[in-house]
Amino acid sequence: MSENLKIAIQTKGRLNEESMKLISDTGIKLIPGKRKLISSAKNFPMEVLFLRDDDIPQTVADSVADVGIVGENEMLEKKQSVLIAKRLGFSKCRLSLAIPKSIEYSGIEFFSGKKIATSYPVILQEYLDKNNIKAEIHVITGSVEIAPGIGLADAIFDIVSSGSTLISNRLKEVKVVMNSEAVLIKNPNLPPEKQEILDEFIFRMESVQRAEGKKYILLNAPDVKIPDIVNLLPGIKSPTIVPLAEKGWSSIHSVIEENDFWEVIGKLKKAGAEGILVVPIEKMIF
Repeated sequence: MSENLKIAIQTKGRLNEESMKLISDTGIKLIPGKRKLISSAKNFPMEVLFLRDDDIPQTVADSVADVGIVGENEMLEKKQSVLIAKRLGFSKCRLSLAIPKSIEYSGIEFFSGKKIATSYPVILQEYLDKNNIKAEIHVITGSVEIAPGIGLADAIFDIVSSGSTLISNRLKEVKVVMNSEAVLIKNPNLPPEKQEILDEFIFRMESVQRAEGKKYILLNAPDVKIPDIVNLLPGIKSPTIVPLAEKGWSSIHSVIEENDFWEVIGKLKKAGAEGILVVPIEKMIF
């Protein structure tokens, strides 16, 4: 039996692009296979299987793949025996109920007796049962949002990202049922040798993700200004301070959030910082 970790990812689309970027950022180099559905890594014990997103949960549950990257919504819809190994924080969306803009929404009881079109009947039925709502579920694979406009349904239950698709079909989002993101799922009976490979993969992913949105900052300052500057620079634990050759001066190193960058820089200059250097961070390892 091969000791390579087999990971299933979506064949195309945004989830494919973000999954491939994550694999690349962890330093894993894939070799395109003769068959477009499989790629092997040349520097890590991994094989990538490219599948439809709705096939990934069963593929992992059946041990055809050891792990997979899939939307949490697909995982919950398919009800397969898999475990979440890690939440990945990308491909975020929500599953929501929506109705025509022209109709007044009175609350969840609005859906009682209505026909709801969806590609996620399992999640929707669980939600309706939880709220004691009796409604007819009309399963559609494809453009769910057109159903009310052509008289197939009174409402829809579908993925919402920006909401632009709803607007273009004269629909309004009235109830968010669940939030979803990409998750790394695994077979619950993963052999120890493959779990070890998975642990290394997750370690690499976390090192990359910790660095996202962060910058490494180096600056020079008079020693008398160090307390004021340190208060402005919360680092991983605390800023690093290194004495310079010029007496009475030190170099201060820290990590800052990119979103806070310009605000922090302005405060540092006012506090006496000079020679400020900002460097991107690729990985952060704890």
